[in-house]
Amino acid sequence: MKYILALDQGTTSSRSILFDRNGEIAAVAQKEFTQYFPEPGWVEHDPEEIWESQVWTIDQVLHKSGITMSSVVAIGITNQRETTVVWDRKTGKAIYNAIVWQDRRTADQCQVLKDKGLEFYVKEKTGLLPDAYFSGTKVHWILKNVPDARKKANAGDLIFGTIDSWLIQKLTDGEVHATDYTNASRTMLFDIHRCGWDLNLLKELDIPEQMLPVVQPSSSHFGETSETLFGTKTPISGVGGDQQAALFGQLCHEPGMVKNTYGTGCFMLMHTGHKPVSSNAGLLTTMACNLSHEPVYAIEGSVFVGGAAIQWLRDGLGILADSSESESIARSVADNGGVYFVPAFTGLGTPHWDMFARGSLFGLTRGTTSAHIVRATLESIAFQSAELLETMRQDAGFPIQGIRVDGGASSNDFLMKFQADIANIPVLRPSNIESTAVGAAYLAGLSIGFWTLEKITKHHRKDKVFSSTMSEHIREAHLKKWKKAIERSKHWEIS
Repeated sequence: MKYILALDQGTTSSRSILFDRNGEIAAVAQKEFTQYFPEPGWVEHDPEEIWESQVWTIDQVLHKSGITMSSVVAIGITNQRETTVVWDRKTGKAIYNAIVWQDRRTADQCQVLKDKGLEFYVKEKTGLLPDAYFSGTKVHWILKNVPDARKKANAGDLIFGTIDSWLIQKLTDGEVHATDYTNASRTMLFDIHRCGWDLNLLKELDIPEQMLPVVQPSSSHFGETSETLFGTKTPISGVGGDQQAALFGQLCHEPGMVKNTYGTGCFMLMHTGHKPVSSNAGLLTTMACNLSHEPVYAIEGSVFVGGAAIQWLRDGLGILADSSESESIARSVADNGGVYFVPAFTGLGTPHWDMFARGSLFGLTRGTTSAHIVRATLESIAFQSAELLETMRQDAGFPIQGIRVDGGASSNDFLMKFQADIANIPVLRPSNIESTAVGAAYLAGLSIGFWTLEKITKHHRKDKVFSSTMSEHIREAHLKKWKKAIERSKHWEIS
């Protein structure tokens, strides 16, 4: 038996998943790692801890399955996007913690870009908006604030990468510094039309071009693992940012097909084909996973806080002992009791793009219970995703027949039913909700001929379809209250 190994490096944990030739999961291993919040609005990870947690899961998944690395024919990598690492080219050591995609410390720098009139240029070239979400201003911050970083960068001694690049350089023992089109397109430094780094933006943010990785198709040869790591050289042949990998794993390969991933955040992507679609309503134009050098595009809406809100109920408020309790607790009350929760802990994403919004609870009364807050939290995830879908409906020009869902929170039947109700569209959940890892595995397997496109199409099976049964009157009442709550949460950090 031969296998594909998918490394799924996420925001809160690292995972390794083994897939057999039929696309079935043979073994899974997962390990959480530390979240650092050194100041309000700042979020960091230790890059070495990420690497160590990923290696641990590889060892564990091999142990669980009883195989050796010689049975693994290829590795695919999918990763939290935009999270930024700068490391020493010679030592391979990071010079600062990874600045996570959720981090808002560079909001003022993004405002400077807007004040200079560069918002249109950024959107035109990168498909993105000037926002602290993306990697470019994070690199700028590290070079400006870490002692001697600017000097070392100018001398060619520092390199930058998103988490995929960090893992590739570790796996290859420093031999390869590369990324794929999907991750490059999330840096706010990459021209998605010309498919190359934008020199004007690099100059504006004072980032030396020599820091940047080589950019390759998502399904291509990125190098081989060092023999000293696992006793054999294994090709790394697939790389995709987590949301584009999920789009690929959900087999959304045709224009108009939509997937939504319910993870730490929620990310809705629509495949738009070989031509980029520019949005007028706050959607991002981004690159989808490609099997050749011909670019493929998608439009994306981003919810910054999705499943992370459930974690906050567990870890921050202590309302939940385990995240899995949220469904039964939400069902224990007849409705949300008039409570609406806007989880804008790190600002608001699409379509609002307000870096200065903050989380808020509305409609609290003396009769409000913790169950109402739990229900309102789950509903907030669906409300935010419904906003994304409505924006796509208005902006993209493609008919939308349904949403394909994945990610940990998609296993919550209450959330999926409420999503179908509030968005008024069928929600399709596959039997395997690990679409992000599936996508990485497919990219790696297709690159080496382990699978064909026809073969992977046969792997995809539905688990459940959720349909809307909510009356239009109730839906409109919910949406009216939600919009009011959103507006009152905006611009909190601006005096």
